Amino acid sequence: MTILGLRTQTLVWLALGAIVLIALPLVVKTSFAIDIFIRILLFSFIGVAWNLMGGYAKQLSLGHAAYFGLGAYTSTILQIDFGISPWIGMVAGGVVAMLASLPIGWLCFRLRGPYFTIATIATAQALMLIFLKFRDFAWGAEGTTIPNLGNAPLMMQFEAKAAYYYVALGLLALGLFITYLIERSWMGYYLVAIGEDEDAAEAIGVNAPKIKRDIYMISSFLTAMAGTFYTQYIYFIDPATAFSFSISIEAALVSIVGGIGTLWGPVVGTVLLETTSTLLQSWLGGSVGGIQLTVYSLILMAVILWRPTGLMGVATEAYHRYVRRHPARA
Repeated sequence: MTILGLRTQTLVWLALGAIVLIALPLVVKTSFAIDIFIRILLFSFIGVAWNLMGGYAKQLSLGHAAYFGLGAYTSTILQIDFGISPWIGMVAGGVVAMLASLPIGWLCFRLRGPYFTIATIATAQALMLIFLKFRDFAWGAEGTTIPNLGNAPLMMQFEAKAAYYYVALGLLALGLFITYLIERSWMGYYLVAIGEDEDAAEAIGVNAPKIKRDIYMISSFLTAMAGTFYTQYIYFIDPATAFSFSISIEAALVSIVGGIGTLWGPVVGTVLLETTSTLLQSWLGGSVGGIQLTVYSLILMAVILWRPTGLMGVATEAYHRYVRRHPARA
């Protein structure tokens, strides 16, 4: 198969996948199933945003909940206090998250390895504590509900869940498109070089601090957009939800399981983990405590021990084996 043929085949598969995803809410009508699909799309998008930083550059951040929360609170405050549409608030939240990533990154990037990871966790937890104290400004620990306006598309409120599905699908498509462009640009190559050996990359002229700062800003902007969408979807916000440590963990987990530093890795990981989690909760309910975390742990240990490159790494290895055995068809 020639390179042109491979690209044509890839485009055909992408087109078929897009058609299936667009038609899915028209075929599946149950609210429960649509809710699962929305969660898969949302956490795929968060994973894609995290993967830019934690996957390609291999900067293991576990504090992305900070930007998720900043995006959520920015859009909510603008909506409730000033009547500004969440569509505008989504962009404003992204900008706020980008600006916040500058001082946070300036401090955290001075550290490496586990020290960097611990520092990112601390920033997210510090922001949660700050918003817990701001009762007059951000409603404190009690949080607040989003005013229900009925069917108001301009305010990102819809009567049908299918509309939220399409918004989440659009966000995921945006994240994948941005990742695709970065992956094939000079920045993508610099990120991989930094992830493999930052000192060696700097030795050949890569401005590692600038590259990490720029990709951190992009990653935080996308994560903040997810925060706005999630708040509008559940109609509620409080510090424990917006700055939840589980959001940071989930973003890293889906990327690691699917394959860090790959375009589709976070999507594959999210489909596996979110589907497994939801099915276990629906089948077992609260009868078996901790079953979700147990399964997550087993899946993560299996990937790290046997397939550290993630599920996308398995697919790549299988393709390479096929090419070696059938070179005439490659």
